[in-house]
Amino acid sequence: MLRVASVPASHVYVRHLADPAGVDAVRRLSDPVPRDGRKVPGGWWPPLMLEPGWVTENRDRFDVFHVHFGFDAIAPEDLREVVGELKRHNKPLVYTVHDLRNPHHPERTAHDEQQDVLVAAANALITLTPGAARAVSERWGRKAVVLPHPHVLDSVRIGRPRPRRGPFVVAMHAKSVRANMDPLTVLDALVPIVAELPGAILQLDMHDEIFHSDNHWYAPELGTALQRRAKYGHVEVRVHPYFTDDELWDYLSSITVSVLPYRFGTHSGWLEACFDLGTAVVVPSCGFYNEQRPCEVFEFTEESFDAGSLYHAVRTTYDRWAKGFDAPRARWCQRRAERVRIAQSHRDVYQSALG
Repeated sequence: MLRVASVPASHVYVRHLADPAGVDAVRRLSDPVPRDGRKVPGGWWPPLMLEPGWVTENRDRFDVFHVHFGFDAIAPEDLREVVGELKRHNKPLVYTVHDLRNPHHPERTAHDEQQDVLVAAANALITLTPGAARAVSERWGRKAVVLPHPHVLDSVRIGRPRPRRGPFVVAMHAKSVRANMDPLTVLDALVPIVAELPGAILQLDMHDEIFHSDNHWYAPELGTALQRRAKYGHVEVRVHPYFTDDELWDYLSSITVSVLPYRFGTHSGWLEACFDLGTAVVVPSCGFYNEQRPCEVFEFTEESFDAGSLYHAVRTTYDRWAKGFDAPRARWCQRRAERVRIAQSHRDVYQSALG
């Protein structure tokens, strides 16, 4: 049995790297629980495995150390100490490059410095798309194994029929307006675009915490500006707490197309969930979202925005829907087979790193 200290372990992406039948002979350690009880749902934040000293204290419990994400707030010097401990105890490091640009950081400097440490120290690199692998090669001169994002939903949800067809709903979820989001620019372009589509609805969702003054994501002026777009008859604005998983899956199943308002980023679990449910996705040109699953693309980066390309993407999706065609959707048999391949490929990477 190969023992992996995974940062994190309980996140859905990491859980679905395991063979569904458990025959990959890989066991990932559970996420350590913070002494003060601080943690996100699922229990993986803050990532105690990245605290200096954890590797040394737990070196007999694992064979391979695998970093995914969760190092947002870890100083580069602390990461250097962690990778130094790994080297001293002859423990290989595997790093999956999920984000070439951190979607939570308004500036890229901190994430760049963190990645410079991890990439230089890694015995093996993994990423999710060919474009990201090319970017890794161009920046660091390192080869990354390309392994796709596994399914997000379970087999029951993936196999469940979508609700009966209603109106064409173009949806944008602003969430808590993290750093890489520019929802107002995209929303103002979508208002006239959707108005041209017979019977279509434009739906905006956002989390209520942006109106709570004691919250990290407090942004009442932006929230109010977004709410004002409800003055248009075809626009619905909904403010609510975080969805539970089931509420999120119901939401994604109820809309026709999800528009991602990201000015920067790399990959998306949200997009994968849409693919599991058969919800169409319109993605920005930044990052490598369009290499993950079939979707429409519009020009949107930190430097540029093309409303015409957004119109084309939404209109193409609408015309396909109007002709009775469903959006691309995962089938469980395909997702399961893909997951088996992903699990075996990860074991191969671990074995190679150990060798």
